[in-house]
Amino acid sequence: MRHTKERKAWRLAKGVVPFCLFTFLPLTTLAQEQKDEATVSGSIQSDMLFPQSDDKIGAVKNGDFNTNTYIDVMMQSRHVDAGGRFEYKEHPLPGYANAPEEGFKGMGMPHFWVKGKLGDNDLTVGTFYEQFGSGFILRSYEERSLGIDNSLLGARIVVRPFKGLTLKALTGWQRHYWTYDGGQVTGVDGEVNLDEWIPALQQHDWRIMLGGSWVNRYEKDEVVDANAAGTQRLHLPKYVNAWDVRLNLNKGPWGALLEYAQKSQDPSLDNGYIYKKGSAALLSTSYSNKGLSILLQAKRSENMAFRSKRTILGNALYINHLPAFTLDHTYALAALYPYATQLATGEWAYQAEVGYNFKRRTWLGGRYGMNVKVNFSYVRAIDNDPAANVKGMDGYKSKFFKWGDDTYYQDLNIQLTRKFSSVFKLNLMYMNQRYNQQAVEKHGESMIKSNIFVADAMFQLAPKTRLRCELQYLQTKQDRGDWVYGLLELSLAPHWMLTVSDMWNCGNSNMELYTENTHYHYYQGLVTYNIKSHRIQAGYGRTRAGYNCAGGVCRYVPATKGFTVSYNYNF
Repeated sequence: MRHTKERKAWRLAKGVVPFCLFTFLPLTTLAQEQKDEATVSGSIQSDMLFPQSDDKIGAVKNGDFNTNTYIDVMMQSRHVDAGGRFEYKEHPLPGYANAPEEGFKGMGMPHFWVKGKLGDNDLTVGTFYEQFGSGFILRSYEERSLGIDNSLLGARIVVRPFKGLTLKALTGWQRHYWTYDGGQVTGVDGEVNLDEWIPALQQHDWRIMLGGSWVNRYEKDEVVDANAAGTQRLHLPKYVNAWDVRLNLNKGPWGALLEYAQKSQDPSLDNGYIYKKGSAALLSTSYSNKGLSILLQAKRSENMAFRSKRTILGNALYINHLPAFTLDHTYALAALYPYATQLATGEWAYQAEVGYNFKRRTWLGGRYGMNVKVNFSYVRAIDNDPAANVKGMDGYKSKFFKWGDDTYYQDLNIQLTRKFSSVFKLNLMYMNQRYNQQAVEKHGESMIKSNIFVADAMFQLAPKTRLRCELQYLQTKQDRGDWVYGLLELSLAPHWMLTVSDMWNCGNSNMELYTENTHYHYYQGLVTYNIKSHRIQAGYGRTRAGYNCAGGVCRYVPATKGFTVSYNYNF
């Protein structure tokens, strides 16, 4: 059955590709004739590794050369846009081609599209990306650092019949690396801005948006045994429906977003083939005025793993996305234990953030002013009885406001940024973190408790010369113990940048915690050169095994060592 689906999807792709090319070529000719209306742009991104083995850190050499390379080209004109992307990943970078993501390897042109535009309306045929609301029931997007590209192959229409009203309709099949073997995804979305229709709202500075979405997944039934003996067969729904409603309010410095989504019965490998409905609710409020910003958020979700293929695990074929409500930290040690949203089991997630700019020429602000930001994130399990999750049954029952027993993640961090003179700027951060490694990574410690300290200093040595220094320290008694990180970055504008860094696992006093891959230096040296639209970076060093995360989605990255080269070009 799988091969039949793949052949059908490939026949579909082969049908759409010629159609796009047939449409694209004459449109390109037309655009060339109307040079004042048409533009051609694009980009090249190529990340390369010449790997080496290193038994100390567990780095394994996989071939002599690895690369992920992307070439995008786009033509834009008054009435027609068209584009495509070529990808070369025959020898992918480490961590991209591991099970269950073995389909990542390959080369070809998986992204191709033509868009026709008439006024405020447009029609797209080919592959495209789309998001309804916050993404609770639909988000197709690309994130190359995570190896994610779940674009839809099909058609999408966007209509704006009246001022303040936007309607969307789409249908297609999700990209699964180099195939389209999932079920068909169809959806509609509408948003209306009431302030565009009601002058009194504008007069009183009110902006009100109402939105609603519906998404359907069609997938053929297949044989899944309900018990170990195989004497009972599950009846799997061919159609799974999800809907979403949302309200966005803004008045002056105040803002609020309320959103709720629900999914019909969707037994899958993610939830152990239970017939429980899924749901997600979000409340986000904000305030920003005169140097003060406040953000308060809460989210509850349960059984909201929504894929176009029920038998898939990993990061592939997700139709939807739930934001993590935790900071995506950029400092190396603060990002050592990142959080991944628990789509299948569900979670209560909270985030609060307060930022304040102290004015210049005050006692706390000094001559140049100072910014202080405090962020708190907390993620907890929902009320869930795992014993009730029997294959083929309705699954657990959960009280909406009741917490579960486990804390998944907690993060309290304070950042202070101050410019002390025209040539010196300092950023300080303290972070207290609790990370449930067993819940997030399905192995390791039940709770890793850490304290993280960061000092980031910037020195303007000359008009075109800048030196940045980082010093970080992570203290914990769990996992591999303490870490130290240091970085020096010399910028010689406008062309050169030199960077050296080292991350060292210095452990702690409990020698029993020391494992095979501890007490090692993860050093890096990089040289970057920029000229016009070209950027070239070359380096050598080690990379620690761990997780790379963005927006609550994570990819495991194995340990590596070797020479790296990155090339970026925009035209």
